[in-house]
Amino acid sequence: MTSHFAIVPAAGSGARFGSPTPKQYELLAGRPLIHYSLAVLCACPLIERVWVVLAPDDSGWRRFDWTPLGPKLESVFSGGATRSASVANGLRAAATAVCDEDWLLVHDAARPCLSLSMLTRLCAELADDAVGGLLAVPLADTLKRGDDEQRVVRTEARDGLWQAQTPQMFRYGLLRRALAEHPAGTDEASAIEALGLRPRLVRGDTSNLKVTYAADLRLAEMILRARNGGGE
Repeated sequence: MTSHFAIVPAAGSGARFGSPTPKQYELLAGRPLIHYSLAVLCACPLIERVWVVLAPDDSGWRRFDWTPLGPKLESVFSGGATRSASVANGLRAAATAVCDEDWLLVHDAARPCLSLSMLTRLCAELADDAVGGLLAVPLADTLKRGDDEQRVVRTEARDGLWQAQTPQMFRYGLLRRALAEHPAGTDEASAIEALGLRPRLVRGDTSNLKVTYAADLRLAEMILRARNGGGE
């Protein structure tokens, strides 16, 4: 039987958010944004341990009480300059607890609306997959290619295009090798693709949004409040 573990890279500053506070500590419905990503991972019975990877000089983490999330959560202050570096450092921190064939899930700190049902579906659909995969949604919007003057060059065909989400779930040994050999990718799946492998797309939900701008924070709060009212 293989086990499931999770890493949440949270060493970034969230510069595009436009706030002096690191984005992961912006308040969302009275709690820091990162709380929601960590809470759903810690609540999942399939996941044995969750590592949150913070910047070495992080001064925000200890301002909050994380004990309600339980004993699964472990913080490591070894974040790197890039997402892939932070994940790689998290993988090293997990080395004594995880075997090469165990599943490792990487989830965004700023993706607070992941539900337990989405997480469970991802684990179930990838249980016997030879490569692993990620949550994603098919693109619905029309895509325009622009030039330096913000003029439309052409309309891009969206057939077969998916918007990647997280968690992204791969075997520990495979993911560690992929990030070591291909550290320049924008997500874990791109590093796996660079090895010549084809991750599986598991259909997610548009509610699993990533908070990038202030308006996204308000939308995330509406999603969470509606979900809580619905009893999910």
